[in-house]
Amino acid sequence: TGLVGVFTLLSRVLGLVRDIVYARFFGASVVMDAFFVAFRIPNIFRRFFAEGSFSQAFVPVFSEYDEGRSRAEVQELVDRTAGTLGVILFGVTAIGVVLAPVFIAVFAPGFLADARTDGAERFDLSVAMLRWTFPYLLFVSLAALAGGILNTYHRYTAAAFSPVLLNVVMIGFAAWVAPLYARPGIALAAGVFTAGVVQLACMWPSLVRLKLAPRPRWGWQHGGVRKILALMVPGLFGSSVAQVSILLDTLIASFLATGSISWLYYSDRLMEFPLG
Repeated sequence: TGLVGVFTLLSRVLGLVRDIVYARFFGASVVMDAFFVAFRIPNIFRRFFAEGSFSQAFVPVFSEYDEGRSRAEVQELVDRTAGTLGVILFGVTAIGVVLAPVFIAVFAPGFLADARTDGAERFDLSVAMLRWTFPYLLFVSLAALAGGILNTYHRYTAAAFSPVLLNVVMIGFAAWVAPLYARPGIALAAGVFTAGVVQLACMWPSLVRLKLAPRPRWGWQHGGVRKILALMVPGLFGSSVAQVSILLDTLIASFLATGSISWLYYSDRLMEFPLG
């Protein structure tokens, strides 16, 4: 509890620092409005596929296998779950990248309205950013799978520390990489992509030491995988309620003055900091 608590506190403090850096370098602007929408969309899906319903479903099933099955069966569950989740998420990510304009039109329809009247800057920029940020969903969900495995074996450090790395990478891209580019917003989005890769990579050595590194294989018909999917259904409904609320906030703010989404984001983060 102490270990996870300390790293969570460090992550929350660095998350606040990250948002202060964003506000200092980019303020409440077209760039940040577009970035926050592009970052929020994969984060909404993350609640379904990563920390939300998937983790709640995977850990009990994996623990059950670990306690009552052979090591080979445990490894097969890891392989089949990683393969099935990976294929599904790759498909969702590919759809998100290809249909990025549709996602922006749904989540921030005010951007599309702007594009039809005053110009397409926010809309086009958010579409370009989303194509960089959407793959974050794939990486962070696989990192959640790795974290579930490690926590079952009482290896808490890597999973608890990975959000710290996320914030460090995003701060680095905002403060030092983005100012070097003509389109700094794209660099911010690339920072999200890089942070996802780093989060997953930091888990891998611990999985290798446990000799449970996934060798992904498709396993839709595997009993454990089907049980995980069945357990995910109630969690999906529970997670969706909060996500609809977030979606409506962003949707409404997209019709307001430039900077409205940024103001909403910054104030929301200040409220969430003590809660975190």
